[in-house]
Amino acid sequence: VSTTTSTIQEKRIFSAISIEKNRIALATNSGGVYIIDENGDFIQKFSKEEGLQNNNVLSICLDTHKNLWLGLDNGIDFIAFNSAIKRIIPLTQDGPGYAAMIHNNQLYIGTSNGLYNVGLQPSTDLSFSRGSFSTVTNSIGQVWGLSEINGHLLMGHHEGAFDIKNNSAVKIENSNTGVWNFLPLSTIFPSEKIIAGNYKGVLFYKYQNGQFLIDQHSKDFEESSRYMAIDRNGFIWISHPYHGVYKLNQSNNGNTTYTLYGVNKGLPSDLNNHIFKIKEEVVCATIEGIYIYDNKRDRFYPSGLFSNQLGKQSIRYLKEDNEGNIWFIHEKNLGVIDIAGKDTTVLYIPELNNKMLSGFELVYPVNNNNVFVSGERGLYHINYEKYKKNIYPLVAQIRNVKIINNQDSLLFGGFTADTEEAKKGSKYWTIPSRYRTIRINYSSPLYGQQENLEFSYRLKGFNDTWSEWTTKTEKEYTNLREGNYVFEVKVRNSSNNESIATTFKFEVLPPWYRTTLAMLLYFLLLLTGVSFVYRKNRIRFKKQQVKHDEEQKKLQYLHQLEIDKAEKELIALRNEKLQAEIDFKNSELATTAMHLVQKGELITKLRNELNQVLKGMESSSGQTDVKKMIKILAEDEKKDSQWENFAQHFDKVHNDFLIKLKEKHPTLSNNELKLAAYLRMNLSTKEIAQLMNISVRGVEIGRYRLRKKLGIDTATSLFEYLIKIE
Repeated sequence: VSTTTSTIQEKRIFSAISIEKNRIALATNSGGVYIIDENGDFIQKFSKEEGLQNNNVLSICLDTHKNLWLGLDNGIDFIAFNSAIKRIIPLTQDGPGYAAMIHNNQLYIGTSNGLYNVGLQPSTDLSFSRGSFSTVTNSIGQVWGLSEINGHLLMGHHEGAFDIKNNSAVKIENSNTGVWNFLPLSTIFPSEKIIAGNYKGVLFYKYQNGQFLIDQHSKDFEESSRYMAIDRNGFIWISHPYHGVYKLNQSNNGNTTYTLYGVNKGLPSDLNNHIFKIKEEVVCATIEGIYIYDNKRDRFYPSGLFSNQLGKQSIRYLKEDNEGNIWFIHEKNLGVIDIAGKDTTVLYIPELNNKMLSGFELVYPVNNNNVFVSGERGLYHINYEKYKKNIYPLVAQIRNVKIINNQDSLLFGGFTADTEEAKKGSKYWTIPSRYRTIRINYSSPLYGQQENLEFSYRLKGFNDTWSEWTTKTEKEYTNLREGNYVFEVKVRNSSNNESIATTFKFEVLPPWYRTTLAMLLYFLLLLTGVSFVYRKNRIRFKKQQVKHDEEQKKLQYLHQLEIDKAEKELIALRNEKLQAEIDFKNSELATTAMHLVQKGELITKLRNELNQVLKGMESSSGQTDVKKMIKILAEDEKKDSQWENFAQHFDKVHNDFLIKLKEKHPTLSNNELKLAAYLRMNLSTKEIAQLMNISVRGVEIGRYRLRKKLGIDTATSLFEYLIKIE
């Protein structure tokens, strides 16, 4: 039994689980979790010192992502065992790590309190190496940089330049100024000359007999030189974030000339420029992206390669690894331009967001399985190859749905039965309308990447627009109206990869006054109301119609009265006209009648006179002439008494009076018709006597006889009776 196995047995093993083919995790009562191989050899340990709540681990479980879940006596812990990122803290140093280097199978880490090292075992992933850090002798103080040149490990220190030999820091002679870093001036090793950037310019060293000796100091240039690069033409480039970019030319006599580059040389600003050498080209990381130097034009221009991948975001650090990938730091976020695949892609490492050491960034890529990054607390180890493989499919899950009322009520607990309905997501959960607020909690099971996940959601039926990406894992909705809703949520990681949307369907029931039954009742009430209003309006309409008809009849009656009045007035006018014409005709008849009367009187008088003359005439011839004249007058009188001519003329004037009178009283004689005509003409008795050639007494007798035939009594006026005959 090995020593490791014996130690674990003393801690009392409660549970065990196989992690990989040659990895076993053991949960112990007092020692935390031990990781051993199949031979029982110790590989790794997790205890309270490494961050567990306590060392009493009762149970252990491996999830689908090969991470460990621990059941403790007072809680649950999660170990991102399969994580490709691990933190390295040498000894008790909880401060930042400034430098890292692997030399002679030793890992060296430079901190603000000195240089530390630990031995490495043969392993693809060096984070599984076992061992304890030790302090390098004579290295106490601020370590700025580590470089391996000509087989030597050189340390840039606040107190100068040091050569690390036999776990001890040996100061290079007469290097009293703080040194940042080192660069060989030749690509052929061993390099005879190297350059060191220090607080006051640059130092030149020569390499002789296995030692580094100070050759000369740059004259006329005393800028702090932490960022350095050497181009293919041997020019030294130095940048200072607050002073600018310098191009140095070292002559054989030791004189140093330099040119300052800034806005006048194509850079977007004179400040915050950092110089690097990438793909054998001098590039400058600026606040507006990466600029590349054009030697022919002696100017900087935006890099097409970097612009396509990174755009114009500010860059503070660049580092090219052995595979040609380019690591970069934007603000305090780490990313890499990966060229290994068919297409160049940009991959971010969000697990380290805001954990970078700002102002003293470092990326030390040993290989794809071992990349060291400086952090605010120690250093971080990234197994980049494993990190790319551990990008699991993103899944968003709804944990629960609660109804928030006087007290919480769970509607959905995150578990859906394995039914066809559930698989299709067709089930609608019902929520009574009295519950005004619902809260939906959601998450993603990628527990090791929780800090790098963002969620977006929408509620179809309420707002079909996706929300902004947020780290919040819950959403509340209040006062939702009745209807069907579909809540959708999706998750994305720092690489902007999105999951498919996870849905939760629910139906908010309407309040009782908006239910189907209530709507039917409202409809019936509406019909009743409409019917009542219709009947009432119909009755009112009928009354109004009757009133209207009465008014119309009244108006028609008044109109008819107006028409009748007008017609009567017209008839009266016509009657007046006719009466005037009748009066005129009667006047003419009367005139004619008077003429006849006068003529009759004259003829009678002449005849009487001639008869007197005849009596007194003795001559027979004279008597004969007189008798002849009397005979002529008698014939003329006979002609004038012709009744027919007068009757025709009279009927024209009096609308066929004689004809109608004859029809009504057929027994009347011609003399009685004459008398009636003369009476209608309102002639006097004397005038009638003259016209009829009878005496006045004869006229009165005729009137009596006429009254008797007409059948009228003495009280009735004969003239009025004759006038009324139409």
